Amino acid sequence: MRDMDATDTAAHIAAVRAFNRFYTRRIGVLEEGLSRTEFSLSEARLLWEFANAGAPLSATELARELQLDLGYLSRLLKGLRERGLIKARANPADARQSLLTLTAAGRRAFAPLDQGSQAQTSKMLARLNAPQQQRLLRALGRVQAMLGDEAPGETQLRPLQSGDLGWVIGRHGALYAQDYGWDLRFEALVAQIAAQFIERFDPSREAGWIAVRGEGAGAERLGCVFLVQARDDVSGAPLEGVAQLRMLLVEPAARGLGLGKQLVTRCEDFARQAGYHRIRLWTNSLLSAARGIYAAQGYRLMASEAHRSFGHDLVGETWELELDER
Repeated sequence: MRDMDATDTAAHIAAVRAFNRFYTRRIGVLEEGLSRTEFSLSEARLLWEFANAGAPLSATELARELQLDLGYLSRLLKGLRERGLIKARANPADARQSLLTLTAAGRRAFAPLDQGSQAQTSKMLARLNAPQQQRLLRALGRVQAMLGDEAPGETQLRPLQSGDLGWVIGRHGALYAQDYGWDLRFEALVAQIAAQFIERFDPSREAGWIAVRGEGAGAERLGCVFLVQARDDVSGAPLEGVAQLRMLLVEPAARGLGLGKQLVTRCEDFARQAGYHRIRLWTNSLLSAARGIYAAQGYRLMASEAHRSFGHDLVGETWELELDER
């Protein structure tokens, strides 16, 4: 087992290093002057720090922020001072340190550097369409959250937005094929359920939520759940006082965060406010994680039945929660 782990680790390290080489080529880090300027990458980063700082900076603060050796940083700062790009003044709080800021010449030198970087990034993004750019931003956000010192952003449950239903259908199809080998008929069933949700939607009695981390274009979808009016399987007539929980899903990378419980609890809270007395759901016996959530929330297994679906022999289960008892 140790040999397999070592092999996997070596492959992962090689993949990360390959990406680093690709990206440094893409943004021109290896060129003699960054973005066709006289500045090295380190000098450009220092100018950026000064230009975007809300107050003068000390060498100690810069070294800590950029994780640079103080000796190396001192040589860089000396070069910028000799070129008239930064200036120093005494630190009234600590006579041992100086406070550094950009000079007018430094601001003029930084402006084309910043504009060049903006143009370079804009050109790189222009090769991608809008959905591709959004996927890139989400991926960059995930990398920053996973490798950064800061804790990942908090998750939140938000109402449905344009584009969510397509994601719900696609992720159900992909994850259930990956985890259980279910065929395309399952994805087709999810698509049918999603279409019926829109066709029959009553905002006072039904809702859907998406669990996300982050905001804006870089927000990452982590899960979903829907609550609808339960209906008779044959006639399609509404069942008085009964809601149905549908399409609960949590992304593999987000499992263990308690999102499944949050999503199910949100359905329960909404059902009470909407005047329902009971929540019903249908699942399959092999979905142990979901069944564990339902049992912990007080749902009871009411019936089970063997069936052949999605290319497999399965055991379907009906669970119910009596809201009046809680």
